[in-house]
Amino acid sequence: MSTIGNILIVDDNPKYIADALPMYGYDVEVATDGMQALQILQKNNKFDIVLLDVMMPNMDGWQTLKAIRNDNKLKHLSVIMLTAVNEESKQVSGLRAGADDYITKPFILPNLLARIEALLRRTKWQQESVKPHTEMDFSIPEDIEPLTEREKEVLKLVAKGAKNDTIANELFVKEYTVKAHLNNIFKKLKVKNRTQATLLAMHLNLTD
Repeated sequence: MSTIGNILIVDDNPKYIADALPMYGYDVEVATDGMQALQILQKNNKFDIVLLDVMMPNMDGWQTLKAIRNDNKLKHLSVIMLTAVNEESKQVSGLRAGADDYITKPFILPNLLARIEALLRRTKWQQESVKPHTEMDFSIPEDIEPLTEREKEVLKLVAKGAKNDTIANELFVKEYTVKAHLNNIFKKLKVKNRTQATLLAMHLNLTD
């Protein structure tokens, strides 16, 4: 799968974004606070965009953004701020502090994807490989094995956010049986986790 952009996610709870973005062709690395992010950037500034959460331990997003903009090697790096704060004044302050864009949590995935791509286009990073996601381009593995009816039932419940014990109760099976089904689903779909399996199932209508 070709990479259309390198993204550093700076968030103390990055799992959803970190799981989802690779399915759309992005190469991601994760830092759980600003201090770790700056260490990563100093070692290898390969990134096209930083997704920077505001509320984090040790060094918050505002401090991290200021450090990036004050570093001659990093000051031109594109930054999208992620925050649960939705006051307009905070958004204006973030943009004035040097953020390229601002997105408020909770957000929907297509919104985040559109903002990432718009920023990549504006900064002229990989113009030939970046295409608008109005059609929701999606990296689909080749030679996907068909799922059994039971595996489809498990995946449908996973897509609804059900945990293993809930799935086991719903299907009248043991929890270890659910885990075995999930392992088979991951292998057949060539994914690594529940988020990626759910996204792929949505695009291929595997649970219909």
